[in-house]
Amino acid sequence: MPEVPLDFPRAWVEFDDPGDDTQRFKCDLTWLASRWACIFGAGCKGIYADRPADGCCTLGAHFSDKADEKRVRSFVKLLTREDWQFHDVGHERKNAWVGTDEDGERKTALHEGACIFLNRRGFEGGEGCALHGWALRNDRHPLETKPDVCWQLPIRRMFREVTRSDQTSYTEVTIAEYDRRGWGEGGHDLDWYCSGNTEAHIGKDPVYVSYAPELVELMGPSAYDVLAEHCAEFMAARQRRVGHPADPRRRPKAGRRAAGKEGHIVG
Repeated sequence: MPEVPLDFPRAWVEFDDPGDDTQRFKCDLTWLASRWACIFGAGCKGIYADRPADGCCTLGAHFSDKADEKRVRSFVKLLTREDWQFHDVGHERKNAWVGTDEDGERKTALHEGACIFLNRRGFEGGEGCALHGWALRNDRHPLETKPDVCWQLPIRRMFREVTRSDQTSYTEVTIAEYDRRGWGEGGHDLDWYCSGNTEAHIGKDPVYVSYAPELVELMGPSAYDVLAEHCAEFMAARQRRVGHPADPRRRPKAGRRAAGKEGHIVG
């Protein structure tokens, strides 16, 4: 099977946030040192078998908050008909490109079975996300133009308040793989998913390098620098490495555990 099971031993690292003494990061080294890469248009089968060309854009994207929607709106105004296949549909009325789910939560609207910003195959302006394509053509990073969930995927950031036995507390910020469970119960019903799939673990660089801009945005530059040091050490220490099992070039050996810098945790 090209997709590995969800639960397997992982190596983690914890460290205090250099920019905020109330926070502590917990990061999945196994994921961040993996060779995962987005293969949209290059082998991606889509999350639904009957819409393989959609990638993970079939369902649209929920906005994380009002600021997220406002930021996206500022770039929607810059899209032309040459950038966006459904430009006219998205402007049929005010905010026609915004929809809601069954719970009333705001998200990108759906059109013809997928996100309204998804340019379909054959569109002269290029297939894929119109917001992503505009960013690349205008020397901007897609994390500036796309909804938060879109540019973060498949990295997942989670927050948890931790109270120690002496009643002191801190915020734990987890940086990990956005696997099927990140989608909720419906994630188990997706026909195909990339993060644990061997077909997508073909990147030239590890995730912590290829997704450096996204990680800096999620963590802050000083915390990312610490993470990068841990990841580099983790990858160099081959004899202590727990590889991502989806990497077709590597399999973790039974009984092998990670060690190294103070703060490493093995799941």
